[in-house]
Amino acid sequence: MSPRQNTVLGLGLGLAAAGAATAAGVAAERVTKTRRRALLTLTPEGLYDHKPDKELVVVATDGVPLHVEVDEPDPAAAHPDHPTIVFSHGYTLSLKAWVLQRRALVQAGYRVVLWDQRSHGQSERGSRDSCTIEQLGRDLHSVISEVVPEGRLVLVGHSMGGMTVMALADQFPDLIRERVIAAAFVATSAGGRNMVTLGFGQFLGRALGRLGPRLLDQLGTRQEWLNSVRHLGRDLEDFIVERWSFASPVSPAAVRYTGDMIFRTPFTVMSDFLPSIDLHDKRDALAQFHGIETLVVNGTQDLLTPPDHSEEIVRLVPGAEHVVINEAGHIIMLEHPEVVTGLLLSLVERGLRAADEGVRVERKPRVRRTLTDVAKRRKVARARGRGRHEAP
Repeated sequence: MSPRQNTVLGLGLGLAAAGAATAAGVAAERVTKTRRRALLTLTPEGLYDHKPDKELVVVATDGVPLHVEVDEPDPAAAHPDHPTIVFSHGYTLSLKAWVLQRRALVQAGYRVVLWDQRSHGQSERGSRDSCTIEQLGRDLHSVISEVVPEGRLVLVGHSMGGMTVMALADQFPDLIRERVIAAAFVATSAGGRNMVTLGFGQFLGRALGRLGPRLLDQLGTRQEWLNSVRHLGRDLEDFIVERWSFASPVSPAAVRYTGDMIFRTPFTVMSDFLPSIDLHDKRDALAQFHGIETLVVNGTQDLLTPPDHSEEIVRLVPGAEHVVINEAGHIIMLEHPEVVTGLLLSLVERGLRAADEGVRVERKPRVRRTLTDVAKRRKVARARGRGRHEAP
């Protein structure tokens, strides 16, 4: 491989894993093979395989087919007044990002609906002009109209998915007011600022944001070649995924699972969405969630949507509960799955109570909690202890 090709490959992997337009010029000590073997114990039971009860296609307003999956609860656990929980994933990810939460929620008796946002996962590509947060809001409305035409709703959005939920509220406020009993904004932002900083600060981040679409388009012309040689840069790929996705040890399976979602997103798709993400501003739309049970979650070390983005959402939604998770990065639902799942289950229960008892949610005092995933810390300590014991 020529020096020029090596440069292009390294740049491409960095751009993709960061979930935006930046090249990763990084140097760091790699975890040892022994430690990687030890961290296998952090892999969730059943890995990440999941078979939905139903798969279908919903056609968006502009004709783009959207992939949707539905999980139905056991009739013995289901309740007629239970809401349907609709998940929206983040930029460069897919509905697979929610695999651990969907399992737990359906087991708790809830119907779960997930979808791949346009140009992501198994959904079809949209035109460049259609790759906007506003269109994603219309897409989510199409999914709800066809798959959940009636009944109570809980909306959960991560990163760009949270922005999609805000765009839905902006364009279809009656749906929010009449049917949504709870909403969760996970590692996301209401915007109103330069969004593409990637942990590099406003000055460098703004420059990267301007250059990103052009660089990604150039990489898109070499997409097939880059895909064919991905295995040659696997160590770099894994390092970058860990750097921008997580802030605590995760299993190699989690890194690979996340990396596969990210790197299967074409560079041109990343380029298509960046301008709309960078200009995103849905602060006014958050008024539609006044009186609705709302959860805002972020990680203390999220490089893509830092904690101050979540604090702005909480400021604009009276009564919102704000949970900050220590040692957590951007892909928080795969990094601390039990914590996130527990928070969502509690949110749904609060939403049901508020709806049934007429609780004035907006009058609740602001609640801000900082959590540490103690159970995971213990697992990591045991894994590292075994790794040291097995080391030659």
